[in-house]
Amino acid sequence: MTDPVPLLRALIRCRSVTPAEAGALRFAAGTLGEAGFSTKELRFSAPGTPDVDNLFARFGTGRKHFCFAGHVDVVPPGNEQSWTHPPFEGAVAQGFVYGRGASDMKGSVAAFMAAAIEFAAERGAAFTGAISLLLTCDEEGPAINGTRKVIAWLAAEGMVPDHCLLGEPTCLGQLGDTMKIGRRGSLSAAITALGKQGHSAYPQQFDNPIPKLVRLLDRLHRHVLDSGTGQFEPSHMAITSVDVGNEVTNIIPERASAKLNIRFNPLHSGEKLKEWIETEADIVQAEMGGRFEFSYSEPREAFLTDPNPFVEAVQEAVEDVTGLRPKLSVSGGASDAGFIKSFCPVVEFGPTNATIHQVDERISIDELLQLKAVYQAVLAKYFDAHA
Repeated sequence: MTDPVPLLRALIRCRSVTPAEAGALRFAAGTLGEAGFSTKELRFSAPGTPDVDNLFARFGTGRKHFCFAGHVDVVPPGNEQSWTHPPFEGAVAQGFVYGRGASDMKGSVAAFMAAAIEFAAERGAAFTGAISLLLTCDEEGPAINGTRKVIAWLAAEGMVPDHCLLGEPTCLGQLGDTMKIGRRGSLSAAITALGKQGHSAYPQQFDNPIPKLVRLLDRLHRHVLDSGTGQFEPSHMAITSVDVGNEVTNIIPERASAKLNIRFNPLHSGEKLKEWIETEADIVQAEMGGRFEFSYSEPREAFLTDPNPFVEAVQEAVEDVTGLRPKLSVSGGASDAGFIKSFCPVVEFGPTNATIHQVDERISIDELLQLKAVYQAVLAKYFDAHA
């Protein structure tokens, strides 16, 4: 029997703050390799972003291919003196495993590693399917050199899974109450209006970029992106920063900048939203002159997996173990499922999220063992149904 508790403790001891691998992927590769999985370490790069290490591990080469996906990178711990137990110790106390990433999402990684290892050992050489694990160190950061590039690499290699389960922490009150079949997408933008600096006593001689930026922000803010869908609430844009950097009152600045974030449903894509922003800027330029510059985050696309036999199988597995039929949800922020959804159906199920990104992040040992059992049940239902 493969116990996920020591696996989780070992993962927590790796200080894998994004984008550092810090030994977490090496540990996973070694553990899975010893269990008979083939492993492939993948490092991807892009200009202006840190290199990122990723791992793809696989057992079996059959036609039906199921993938567990997740991340071993974590957010910073904050003030470590505020923690009851050191954030990278993996302490066990009062029935919990403490540490940064215990719930988000090294707990899920440990649980599905244990489930996959045990399932592979039980089925052995007679297994006619394929189980894989896709692990990245780039989920909590830019998300440029992680899952999006691994899944594209799998497509190029002809190894795209048929279905995928992402282990993000989805449950609200107790394990089993919620699974995600969709998420909103996210796009961040930085807009700079350019002008000509000069003395505020002679405004006609210079070009003030502030009114142009304000006009553009007003147009963007007043625009209704949509009224929502059957599953998703309306998309919305939030202006998160406006800055001129002007410390005096008698200078017209050379530039004015703003930042914004858009959370969007499947009616939109990141590229279409960029086009919308720049079209609105063209209108302002035609009316007022000036010039705008834009920069964007890599968009995380919205995803929706409509209820189908795969979704129902995961629901049944959760209910069999926990006694709860999980609610199908599309709430929350963006996730790496937005990169996977274009290649295969994907759902998310993981532990409760009450302590994620907080001091004293933790997961109960009972919940971790139940989570492993859920993932084992998912594998059994999936491959028995597709035998």
